[in-house]
Amino acid sequence: MKIDALDSAGLRSTPERFARIVLRDKAGLSGLVLFVAIVLVAIAAPLISPHDPLQQNLRNSRLPPAWQDGGNLEHPLGTDNLGRDMLSRIVYGSRVSLTVGFFGVLIASSIGLLFGLTAGYVGGKTDSAIMAVTNLVLSVPYLLLVVVVASVLGRSLLNVILIFGFTNAPLFIRVTRGEVLRLRNSGYVESAISIGASRRHVIWIHILPNLIGPILTVATFEMSGMIFYEAGLGFLGLSVPPSIPSWGNMLAAGRQYIQFSPWIATFPGLAIVLTSLSMNLLGDWMRDVLDPRQRRNSK
Repeated sequence: MKIDALDSAGLRSTPERFARIVLRDKAGLSGLVLFVAIVLVAIAAPLISPHDPLQQNLRNSRLPPAWQDGGNLEHPLGTDNLGRDMLSRIVYGSRVSLTVGFFGVLIASSIGLLFGLTAGYVGGKTDSAIMAVTNLVLSVPYLLLVVVVASVLGRSLLNVILIFGFTNAPLFIRVTRGEVLRLRNSGYVESAISIGASRRHVIWIHILPNLIGPILTVATFEMSGMIFYEAGLGFLGLSVPPSIPSWGNMLAAGRQYIQFSPWIATFPGLAIVLTSLSMNLLGDWMRDVLDPRQRRNSK
């Protein structure tokens, strides 16, 4: 009965600690709420957008936002140089950014877990070979690498996802390897090995669960970076084709009208800033929630 009481008390304390961290970190909570709102907007884009994002109407070219002279409520954020509704294009553009960020991080973290876990646990020549390739890729300036690869592969959503997935994998490999080296020398792993636990058991039961926190934290920040760099590639004309609404393409299109029609570039720029900000705030919050040392400090 005493053990059951302690277990139930521990179970009750876990959501209480989580709630304290949530309420204490107002910035992290704001980031979570903002990010969830952006995700919901992307999912419900066909229901939210007032117009077809590809529909052109040159008679309504460069209409200002509704609160400025010459604007109207039919186009709340105005129109671009081809008369396309800005609000609809921004809403649909969120789908491209979130898709690139999510699947890019998924590919990078999967590769990072596989090779980082192998390098850190096996060690020896395997570790040296994996880290030699990893350090070689990391030594190349990231933006230069992404631009060169994007120029070679061409413009498509799949290519952009693969580019970010593979070019960000070395960072996940290094983080995973470092955590595995630390965990491999911990007392509970050595105890499991000493009583005859198999390598598979040690990896799946004792090491992988402890990698979730660091990997999720890094993934959050890297997703923010991928969204930002995807917009940069779109600005350079190396991301998705012009027929697909994306914030980077909108920035590139609005660059030449920045003096007379600044809203064409301003609103997609604000969307990029808000999305990246929400991801960074969320990443800080997740680090507090998932790091046991931070949880101890929050008691």
